Amino acid sequence: MLSMFEMLLPLVAVCFVVGPLWFFFKKGVNQTNAKQRLIGQISIFVGVFVIAVLFQINGIVASAAEETVANGFAGSLAQGMGFIAAAVSTSCSALAAGWAVASAAPAAIGAISENSENFGKAIIFVALGEGCAIYGLLISILIINKL
Repeated sequence: MLSMFEMLLPLVAVCFVVGPLWFFFKKGVNQTNAKQRLIGQISIFVGVFVIAVLFQINGIVASAAEETVANGFAGSLAQGMGFIAAAVSTSCSALAAGWAVASAAPAAIGAISENSENFGKAIIFVALGEGCAIYGLLISILIINKL
């Protein structure tokens, strides 16, 4: 059962992250204070995130110990690194694919608008960018299957 502190902690975290936005919209934005407010908002978000992680570490360790005792299964460091590798391969390939599509799609649209016969040539570059994300997902599936 969750304690009152554990139930109110997410609400307090959301208030700390969203609260400064109220001041941001109330007083308006100008060139001098926009950078300071952005840095302040990012630092508040990072602080709330770190505090939330620190409060959850004890619960995660305790629940993992209970699960190990109940199931008789203990994960290894290699499995954890495998899951991290799968996540990194998927995330990096998705970011790279987004970047590739964002740079190739406007050029493809411009080429198609000038000459409609360029559709086949232009769409290849957009499809290659999307293929990178699929390959990253495939690698992460292969990594998880090996675990």
